[in-house]
Amino acid sequence: MPPSVKFQKEEIVAAAMEIARQKGIEAVTAREVARTLRVSVGPIFTWFDTMDQLKAEVYVQARALYRSYIERGLAGPIPFLGVGQQYIRFAREEPELYKLLFLTGRGDYGGGAMAALKLSQDLARDSVMRIYHMDAATADRYFRDLWLVVFSFATLIVTDDCPYTDAEMSAVLTEISLSVCKAYKEIPGLPEGNFDRDAIFNALVNAATPVSD
Repeated sequence: MPPSVKFQKEEIVAAAMEIARQKGIEAVTAREVARTLRVSVGPIFTWFDTMDQLKAEVYVQARALYRSYIERGLAGPIPFLGVGQQYIRFAREEPELYKLLFLTGRGDYGGGAMAALKLSQDLARDSVMRIYHMDAATADRYFRDLWLVVFSFATLIVTDDCPYTDAEMSAVLTEISLSVCKAYKEIPGLPEGNFDRDAIFNALVNAATPVSD
């Protein structure tokens, strides 16, 4: 009778996940996982044919953790703002997992940044439609525009190059959110990309600037 496997698949994935959280996905090697579990590499390859299979499992776990952050944001008093704040919080608290989900090339272990954007978009769509009175297509475009701003802040955070406070980032998000929402509602055809760009820009540039007292 072959010897029983001491560690179950879930324990190996949990060990690999913790390594990825602390050191990054590239640190997830058979030797490092075995060292963490204090065993030989044998049990790892009982469950996984290759380390890429194990890393793919880590990606799934990271995605689930990210989803829990977004769901907390959606449960807040202003769901859309909550999503942005939780996205930035995830980047600050889980920088290595953020890099895995958003800064790792598509297909390496999962779907890449655009797949993560779609996950966020799917989770937030109903609340954006309800709060901002938008149809699904406009809500998706609106979320995409704001997500790109939040993505920029989060990437600055995980690369240790963010000079902005939480209050400053929230202010920028509010400005962009109001501007995009106003534009989508007041410029015919903008959400669909069917609008007279030159005429609109000329009107804005030539508009009189209010003079403050």
